[in-house]
Amino acid sequence: MYKNKKVVVVMPAYNAAKTLQTTYDEVMAQEIVDLVVIVDDASHDETVEIAKKLPHTIVHVHSENQGYGGNQKSCYDITLKEGGDIVIMVHPDYQYTPQLIPAMAAMIGNGLYHCVLGSRILGGYAFNSGMPKWKYIANRFLTFCENILTGAKLSEYHTGYRAFSREILEKLPLDNNSDDFVFDNQMLAQIIWMGYTIAEISCPTKYFAEASSINLIRSIQYGFGCLSTALVFRMAKMKIITSKLFPKTDK
Repeated sequence: MYKNKKVVVVMPAYNAAKTLQTTYDEVMAQEIVDLVVIVDDASHDETVEIAKKLPHTIVHVHSENQGYGGNQKSCYDITLKEGGDIVIMVHPDYQYTPQLIPAMAAMIGNGLYHCVLGSRILGGYAFNSGMPKWKYIANRFLTFCENILTGAKLSEYHTGYRAFSREILEKLPLDNNSDDFVFDNQMLAQIIWMGYTIAEISCPTKYFAEASSINLIRSIQYGFGCLSTALVFRMAKMKIITSKLFPKTDK
């Protein structure tokens, strides 16, 4: 709990057997997490077996792979049904340190923000921690373009470490989003569309063999998806088009 608000950590998992226990232990060591929701996206390793042994945890298993975005849809749906007030996504590959959970929860729980990102760019952590040079360059280019088109000033749109309030999760049209990796990008664009300010906190990261990553081809597809999302955002703002991603809002 944080100020009588239920803190839930969601973990979209896929073949995370080697790092799940370590990530979970550090999550619970923060002492404010009430529940962990693990959604397994049809893993081929022992992820589910390990997850089911963890206390204070709900484990949901997809019989077929639903994609990274589809996995998150299940995570947030379950969390809202379980009464989560502060929801923090932590990847179970241990790339992002769970030690930032209290800080992110405080920013949400004190009513300062409805969305907080753990940024790898602030403080220079991405490059210093071993992010491949081509990924770093792509991250900077995409973020530059997206900031211009959305009017925001984020240091990056591509971190997987995120915290949300219940209010914002209930308002976002997540079912309209992709089931693939661009889901993350669409979600942030929708938050900006609704007039919310997104906060960022500097986040150390780790790059190692077990850390999840997408290959070059998927990365290129993701990049074009991000640019497409930002372009649709801008055209919808200019009322040139309508889009189910960005419905009319009173906020």
